[in-house]
Amino acid sequence: MSDHDFHPLVMQLLDGDLTIADLPAELRAQGEEALRLLAAVDRRPVEVPGVVQRVMRALESRPAPRRPRWKRALEPREIRLRIRPWLLAPALAIAAALIVWIWPARLTAPPPLVTVRFVLVAPDAKAVSLAGTFNQWDARATPLVRAGANGVWTVSLTLPAGQHQYAFVVDGQRWVPDPGAPAVDDGFGRRNSVLTL
Repeated sequence: MSDHDFHPLVMQLLDGDLTIADLPAELRAQGEEALRLLAAVDRRPVEVPGVVQRVMRALESRPAPRRPRWKRALEPREIRLRIRPWLLAPALAIAAALIVWIWPARLTAPPPLVTVRFVLVAPDAKAVSLAGTFNQWDARATPLVRAGANGVWTVSLTLPAGQHQYAFVVDGQRWVPDPGAPAVDDGFGRRNSVLTL
């Protein structure tokens, strides 16, 4: 009798999911026969002498797989340098020259910062802002604040030392140079004020 001849409940009995008492009466004889067949099976482990040793010898005799070239390139390697005393002196001289050449550039400090107060008297203005080289001529970047009822507009900025050009922008349309500063032609028909710090 093959396992295909057993009822599915008898197969569950063989799997250990059911007991003989769980089987219906008409399947108990088949279940007992299946258990007898199962008990007659030799359950000792099968040993094939020398197989493990033969397999291990075969594996050891195989050449190691060749690693791809890119993996071999990433492997750590020992590098030996031989320093010749007569080459050391020119190398040290070159290093010293580089330090002398590069070091002063690191010692130069950035230009100092100066706080400047910009003032414009524009009693009829509804809004005033400041545009210049220090804010990429953005007419909305630096708004001035009205200081009192007499039309004085003011703002304070901290700028790096150097020369800056600027103009006041009144009501978002009219560009006005600072009457209290020197002015230069901007090349587009307007005058820009110049501030040198």
